Amino acid sequence: MKVDDFDFELPTEFIAQRPASPRDQARLLVAENLLDKIMIELPGCLQSNDILVFNDTRVIPARLKGLRGDAGVEVTLHMRESADTWKVFAKPAKKLHLENIIEFAEEFTAQVTGKGPGGEVTLRFNRSGADLMAALEAHGGMPLPPYIKRENMADEQDKVDYQTLFADRKGAVAAPTAGLHFTPQLMQALADKGINHTKVTLHVGAGTFLPVKVDDTDDHVMHAEWGEINEQAVAAINTAKAAGGKVVAVGTTSLRLLESATGEDGTLRPFSDETDIFITPGYRFRMVDTLLTNFHLPRSTLFMLVSAFAGLQTMKNIYQVAMDRGYRFYSYGDGCLLQKDDQA
Repeated sequence: MKVDDFDFELPTEFIAQRPASPRDQARLLVAENLLDKIMIELPGCLQSNDILVFNDTRVIPARLKGLRGDAGVEVTLHMRESADTWKVFAKPAKKLHLENIIEFAEEFTAQVTGKGPGGEVTLRFNRSGADLMAALEAHGGMPLPPYIKRENMADEQDKVDYQTLFADRKGAVAAPTAGLHFTPQLMQALADKGINHTKVTLHVGAGTFLPVKVDDTDDHVMHAEWGEINEQAVAAINTAKAAGGKVVAVGTTSLRLLESATGEDGTLRPFSDETDIFITPGYRFRMVDTLLTNFHLPRSTLFMLVSAFAGLQTMKNIYQVAMDRGYRFYSYGDGCLLQKDDQA
């Protein structure tokens, strides 16, 4: 399909710069009947035999500012290669050369060991494993997407706001943003209705923010992300599905992982690997019935995914309704509850 098919106009005033407070007071557009709700009312939109699937990845402080000699360099880690080596997006990447040393802090440096397209650079740090994570915690900033504007790097409030309630396994460089809406109060309300939940892990990469630069979706190369679904989660999801419950993916990251791990027979299996699944209209969903997600960027792989799930024209109509009603878009914005359209 033509990437232009997924374009739409979004005035900047709709882009949320801070989340709702409390988080469960974010608005929720129920797409099936275009009802306006708030997140705390989500249990009333689901059935007691449904199962919610959350992504428990934890965002690391993946943005660093350093010096190459006297010149400033900013990098965002996006894929771990080994205990001391990461692929990063660097600015200005063109001025970096192999074997250049970038100094981020006293005794915290990295050497350029590779260069790729689109500003991608491979860095080998002088710290490894837990020591590298400690250095990132001390000197790094939260890797907010470029449409969330801050004077410098992310602030102290973002360190709280840009993690979900379920954030546990370190490795993401972007938040699974649909999960940001959940609070202990909302989880209790779901439990009170008998709605089950489980967790999977997909370490979201910074590639999720990369624009689609080709004219046709067939020519787009999807970034890979590491994910895992353990046997306990598999059993819970397959059991719920077999009993007639709906599998509710909380966010596109959970959906992509579930679909990656589901066979042609519709059975979910344990998974521990990278996935580069790219979902566009025409894809037949094997596992996910319902998707809770935020409102996404035009021409993005995420808008393509929701268009595959609910129908392209349906999604354009939903987004226009959301703008007409003043919903807030993107990572810190409001949410939308979508049902799978088997005719999409």
